Amino acid sequence: MRPDGWHLTEDVDEFLARAGDFLRSRPALHTTPLTVIEGMRMSGAGARGAEAPVFGRLEQGGEVRAIVYRKPLGRLHLTPVVTRDQADLLAARLAELDRLLPGVVGDHDAATTFAEAWQRRTGAEPVLSVPLHLYRLGTLTPPEPFPEGRVRVAGEEDLEHVMLWCREFAATVGEVVPEAWADTRFADRHFSFWETPDGTPASMAAVTSVIGGQVRVDPVYTRAHLRGRGYAGALTAEVSRAALAAGAKEVVLYTDPANPTSNALYQRIGYVPVTDFAVYDFSYAA
Repeated sequence: MRPDGWHLTEDVDEFLARAGDFLRSRPALHTTPLTVIEGMRMSGAGARGAEAPVFGRLEQGGEVRAIVYRKPLGRLHLTPVVTRDQADLLAARLAELDRLLPGVVGDHDAATTFAEAWQRRTGAEPVLSVPLHLYRLGTLTPPEPFPEGRVRVAGEEDLEHVMLWCREFAATVGEVVPEAWADTRFADRHFSFWETPDGTPASMAAVTSVIGGQVRVDPVYTRAHLRGRGYAGALTAEVSRAALAAGAKEVVLYTDPANPTSNALYQRIGYVPVTDFAVYDFSYAA
């Protein structure tokens, strides 16, 4: 039996061999690590030194209780539940590796607990930059009435349109995306449009691939002058239905708590709250 505590590695296959079952045990809650780590595995993220990825698992009594991971130079991501003592131990291990973390992402309590531990260890001040709600689909309830038009799966000929709208979406939420499309978090998504009867795209939504039994709807975007006409709700309902038909057991999405319109919309079509997430950025003294 391995000793209790945090076990860190740069080897994604080694990590998944021990932590894969834990991640798949709660697919809705672990939606982001399931999709991101699989993407890292497929891309062969293999940098070394300060730019190397980090994967970690907390083991107690031979069982994995929590995991962390970090893409090269990115924020640390962790799963619940992490106590103060566990966070302190993790902060100490990461500080020993001389990793200057730009921030941390996780469910609100776990992220806050680690942010405080990292501040005690390094003096970095945590700044809450993005709060999030996580929803999972309960009973799908398509909106009534449906807007005129239909859903259409995007093809290769739509790539420029998809890229343009993804960058517009990112700008609206204050997200910085890499210049190269292949380096963005959107590049591996499956996109669909809601088209008006004359064939004009009115709204766009994407889903991740089915991994660990879950699919995440992300992003959903409608240009400002076309909002309020039911396009986003109808499209989200249709891509959610398609995800279930493709074998997903859980369909999830994140929302901005400060946007009451989108939160109400997703609840009307059957999404129910799971938990709150938080993104902290770390500010270091000069």
